[in-house]
Amino acid sequence: MRRIIAGYTVNRLGTWLGAVALSLAVYDHTHNAIAVAGLLIAAQALPAFVVPALVARVEASPRRGELSGLYFFEGITTIALGVMLYHFWLPAILLLVALDGTAALAASALLRTEAARAGRAHARVEAANVEESEQRNPNPRVGGPSPAPEDLEQQAEQKVNATINVAFSAVFVVGPILGGALVAGAGAPTALFLDAASFLICGALLVDLRPHVEEAEGMTVRARLRAAWDYINQARALRALLLTQTAALVFFESAAPIEVAYAKTTLHAGDRGYGLLVTMWGIGVVAGSIVFARAGRGSLGRMVSLGTLAVGLAYVGFAASPSLAVACVAAVVGGMGNGMQWAPLVSAIQLLTPSHLQGRVMGAMESLGAISPAIGLALGGGLVAVSSARTAFLVVGLGAALATLAFMRIPIERGAAAEASGT
Repeated sequence: MRRIIAGYTVNRLGTWLGAVALSLAVYDHTHNAIAVAGLLIAAQALPAFVVPALVARVEASPRRGELSGLYFFEGITTIALGVMLYHFWLPAILLLVALDGTAALAASALLRTEAARAGRAHARVEAANVEESEQRNPNPRVGGPSPAPEDLEQQAEQKVNATINVAFSAVFVVGPILGGALVAGAGAPTALFLDAASFLICGALLVDLRPHVEEAEGMTVRARLRAAWDYINQARALRALLLTQTAALVFFESAAPIEVAYAKTTLHAGDRGYGLLVTMWGIGVVAGSIVFARAGRGSLGRMVSLGTLAVGLAYVGFAASPSLAVACVAAVVGGMGNGMQWAPLVSAIQLLTPSHLQGRVMGAMESLGAISPAIGLALGGGLVAVSSARTAFLVVGLGAALATLAFMRIPIERGAAAEASGT
């Protein structure tokens, strides 16, 4: 488990270095914001349509090293990107970014699935030890009966997701700052070569993992995708959760093009004000991830709803803030919601999904999460163009609030119980 968390953290830090380096390099060579937007589309939106099939194919392979192979492939493509910056050609860069993004999203889905599987396995070992201890000592256990094995497994999954979320949040704050400093001091190619090193390290750490699913034997990739699709259609709570999160992410991601105009034009805070807003949001993300880590055994639906509501309220707060100081308070609230929302959402999806389908469903979640930013960026940019930054934040804040109402109506725990009973 420690290797999984370490590999994930190293990988996420390297990914930030690469993202910052590529964005700055593409803009420096083209001086065109559309080219930078194309970079985002190539890295996320295009791979989203391929990732579920790639996850299904990797899960069907009984060989070890398939997951590490994805990280090694990312390392090779990132080295190629670093070389391409010396001989800049945008079409080739976009192609390499699309290939890298496909491997990255698939690896993320598989790694989360493996982390949850490792957590459940550890919980089963602990439950067996407790049962053996109780058989040797028949006296009643202080504090009541032991938790059911399935409850222990669920708690272990939530703990794993909380730990990953804390690591992600910390890197969310440090990564962009480190990436910007590294590009400024050593250049974008050097940042990409370090990014490539992080992928190779991650692959080496995870080389023993085998994300194979026994039920996959004898099934084609199409049949495995069809099985996952049929399950999502039948599991109403899971389907509602995925669709609502997709809509929520559209509103969440809409803020990116609004924030710059908001800080510079509306608040007249300049570049430093914009940087301060982003930093305060990042601090909130770390705080929110810690809140979930400490309260991970609570209702998953409540945590997802509260996190979504906090983001919506933060955007409404931006719309009403008279000064940068008040906006910073709103940013901390929104960041906390961000940090509280994602990990319980992943835990809820895993709770609603049989273990043999989790990789493919996680792949669908990663794909939807990759498509949403493209829609959100267009929505945010369009709102600013036709109105103002305050109005744009009010609209996306109200949209997130509506998503909160939708989350509150999803019976996550009851849905899991219904699926477990086959009803």
